[in-house]
Order: sequence, then C-alpha cells, then structure tokens
Amino acid sequence: MPITNHHNPNLHTPLRTTPSSSSLSHSFTSKILLLLTLLPVSLATIAFILQWRGGITDPSTLLSPHGSHNFPGMESSLLSPLPHSSSRSSDCLNLGRSSSPSFPYYHNWKLDFSDSLTPKICVTTSTSAGLEQILPWMFYHKVIGVTNFFLFVEGKAASPEVSKVLESIPGVKVIYRTKQLEEQQAKSRIWNETWLASFFYKPCNYELFVKQSLNMEIAIVLAREAGMDWILHLDTDELIHPAGAREYSLRQLLLDVPGNVDMVIFPNYESSVEKDDIKEPFSEVTMFKKNYDHLPKDTYFGTYKDSVRGNPNYFLTYGNGKSVARVQDHLRPNGAHRWHNYMKTPNEIKLEEAAVLHYTYAKFSDLTSRRDRCGCKPTKEDVKRCFMLEFDRSAFIIASTATEEEMLKWYNEHVVWGDKELKIKLLRKGILTRIYAPTVIIQSLRESGVFSSIIASAPTLSKDKFLHSIDSSNSTRAVASILHSSRKVGRIKESQATARRILDLESSVFQESAVPPESPPGVVEDSNLISHS
Repeated sequence: MPITNHHNPNLHTPLRTTPSSSSLSHSFTSKILLLLTLLPVSLATIAFILQWRGGITDPSTLLSPHGSHNFPGMESSLLSPLPHSSSRSSDCLNLGRSSSPSFPYYHNWKLDFSDSLTPKICVTTSTSAGLEQILPWMFYHKVIGVTNFFLFVEGKAASPEVSKVLESIPGVKVIYRTKQLEEQQAKSRIWNETWLASFFYKPCNYELFVKQSLNMEIAIVLAREAGMDWILHLDTDELIHPAGAREYSLRQLLLDVPGNVDMVIFPNYESSVEKDDIKEPFSEVTMFKKNYDHLPKDTYFGTYKDSVRGNPNYFLTYGNGKSVARVQDHLRPNGAHRWHNYMKTPNEIKLEEAAVLHYTYAKFSDLTSRRDRCGCKPTKEDVKRCFMLEFDRSAFIIASTATEEEMLKWYNEHVVWGDKELKIKLLRKGILTRIYAPTVIIQSLRESGVFSSIIASAPTLSKDKFLHSIDSSNSTRAVASILHSSRKVGRIKESQATARRILDLESSVFQESAVPPESPPGVVEDSNLISHS
C-alpha cells in the first residue's frame, strides 16, 4: 500500500537561525573597536622595544654621506625647532663646551661643505669691521649656501686678532690692503678706463666705492681659479634674504635661474629699527622697509610722505639693490652694486621676492663711526664731495656738530620707528614687513657655540708669522697676475697707451658709467610727478 507523503513544515526549517541585521552591525563594530585599540598599543610596544635596543634609524639620514647630515637649503627646514642648551650664557663663557653642533644638518661646526654643494657661490667684500660683525655675517651666508669668501681687509679686520680667526675658516681668502696691492691696482685694467673715472680722487664714500670696484676685479680672478659659478659683492652690514625659493637657500635660488641669465638683481630692503640701543642688528632687527620694486606703485606713492618721515628720500641710503653675476669670460665690476661684461650686454633678471637686507644706521654708534672715517668739513658744500647720498651728508653734519644728547634726539626722529600707529599702518599697507629668518639663524648659530668655537680654535700668530701671512696671502697667483689673466688683451705685452686704444675699441659699445648707490624714486613736492633723486 503506498505511503501517503504528508507535508511537514519542519522539514524545511533552517538548521541555524539567521541573525538579525542589528546583531551583525553590533558584531562588526565591536571587532573594529578592538582592532583600533590593539593597533596603536602594538605599534607603541614595537617602538619602545626598538628604541630600547637602539634600533631606530632616522630616515632623513639615509641619503646623507656617512658621518654628515643634511644642510639647510637641502631637505631640512631651517625654521624647525632646534635643540639648545638651557644655559644662555655668553659665547665667551662657553668656549670649553663641546664643539658638537646642535644643528643636525651641519657637516661640522666650521660648515666646511664646499665640495658638496652646487652651484658654487662666492661672496666678496671690503671691510674694516671686527669679528662681532664679520662672523655672524659670514656664517649666515654659509648656512644659505655660500661656499667661498674673498675678504679685502683693512683697519680692525686686518689686525692679527681678527685676521688669524678669518684665515682659519675653510673657504675664506683674506687679502690685505698693502702698498703692493695698491701699486698693482693702479696698473689694473679698470683703473685705466673711463667708466669709473668720475669717482677717482675724491674722499670718503667715493674712495670706498673705487676700492670696492678694484677689489671686485681681483675677486673675479680668484673666483675663476676657485671654480666658482656665481659671484656676489656684499658689505658686512648686508644679508641675502633668499625668499621665493623652494627652500631658504641662495644655492637653490640660483640653481633655478635659467642658463642664459648672466646677472640676477636683488632689490634691497632697509632695516627699520624700533629702539635706539641696538647692539647686535642681525639678531635684534626684524622690521624692514620694502623696495619700490616689490610694491604696487599706488601703494608706494600713496604712502610716500608717511614712509619718508621728513627724511630726504624713501630710503635712508641706497635703493638700487645688489647683484650676483655668473662667473664667465670678460666679466667686470660695474661699481659696487652691479656687474658688467666687456664683450656683451649682460642678460639680467630682477627677483620678485628675494632681497638684500641692508642694516643701515641700525646702531646709534653708526653715526659717529661714519664721522670718524671721514675727514671732510661738516658744511653743506664740503660734504657733497665726500658722500653721494643726502642722508649720509646730513648724518655726518649732525655727528660732527651736535652734542651726544642732540645726536640721540636726531637719531630717534630720523631713524628709529617709535610711532606705533604709523608702524601698524605701514605694516598693513605692505610698506614695512617682518622678516625673522636671519634672526633665527644667527641666534641659533650663536647659541650653538659656532662663533666661540671658531675663535677658540684659531692659531696664535707671532708678529713675524703675521707679517708672513700677509705676504703669502697677497702673493697668490691671482693677485700677482691682476694685470694679465682676464684683463689680457693680446698674447704680447703692449704699452699702456696702445692697450688703452684697443680696450676702448673692443668695448666701446658696452661701456657705461659705474652704477653708484642710488636713492629710490621720489615724489616732487605738491605734485604727482615722480622724480629720481
């Protein structure tokens, strides 16, 4: 008999009960929370074990040569926090401290890195300053990528105490102003040309301008022998501010310059001091007045009266910047502010953000130091033959005729920015700007003991050794061959008159008067006309 198959609903019942969607969500969330809890704990445990065993390697050091570190202007940020000693005692009290640098990107505390950086940049200067000014100036520029320095020294800078320190620094060449050097320069090419002639045989600033130009001519030869790519003339109260580059680095800034450019112009910013008792301008001054070239014209002329504050011009001193030149054949100086070429008109560009920071009259004592360097009479007529710029003339007369109290009052009225409301107004307009990088760099160099270590490590020179040092320094092939080298006209030695005619013929198209220090554009009183005073 067939068995009847009755329908049994239990035959189709699932073996497990399907969980609800809310249960699944809760389970997934729990697992995620557990994972998020365990992961950081595990990583922290691994890091602790590695650190305890000394097994952590800083990835930023993997690309550096053994025993060295990356230098600012490469990968490391210059404004990153730096480890400093809690002690803030002076360098003189820290001469015995360890020479190991607190900056992790130094090759060593002397910043001897000339073989590892490209392009190779050199700076030349003519100075009579002391170590308190030269060392911060020099090592700041080392930090931003300058490899070589050609220092033409006299006065305090040429003393045994100062020069022995300068000569001990890698990449520094010291040239002393001796009678031998002056005789060689009197026979040099530019001394016998017309473009510099209008500055000859005049005192004070004119004499300095001629010295600077003649020294720049020697520096070109030294730069070529040292394999330099770029040459820059700066005074020791000027710092390059390489803004606009991918890194705070002059090296990087020039690396990005097109190959067909011969000269790069840095407009200058002028220090705007806020007190009358500044001792170290590079470390204390952070406010600067921007150059005309970096401002909208309506802003510049619209705020001109407020910016000038009763002074003769927008800037106290010069406003036409400085330039760096590519080292190449036929290069020559064109005054202290520019370079030129005997065989062509240089292809030049002007930078839109980078600048030269000029710390002019930043110390009250600058009034008297300028006065003491010049023997002119403090009259309106006589100072014209001594100084090129109007403010320098006024400052010389005040420093020569006023009492200390009167000088200080004049300095506060004409140099110090004491009006807080005016400062805020011009900062908002963009006339004034704050720049902190040089202060950070130089203060960090000082705190790390670099300056004191340089001074402590310099050799002691006897008088005989010092005189021998001068002779050997000024007897280099470059200095001794100043009449030949890059200034050579032909293969044979010719008379001076014949050589002069050939020089005039070959370079007459390219000759132009030397570029002196010039004031920025001004505004004619009671009109909108622009004047170039």
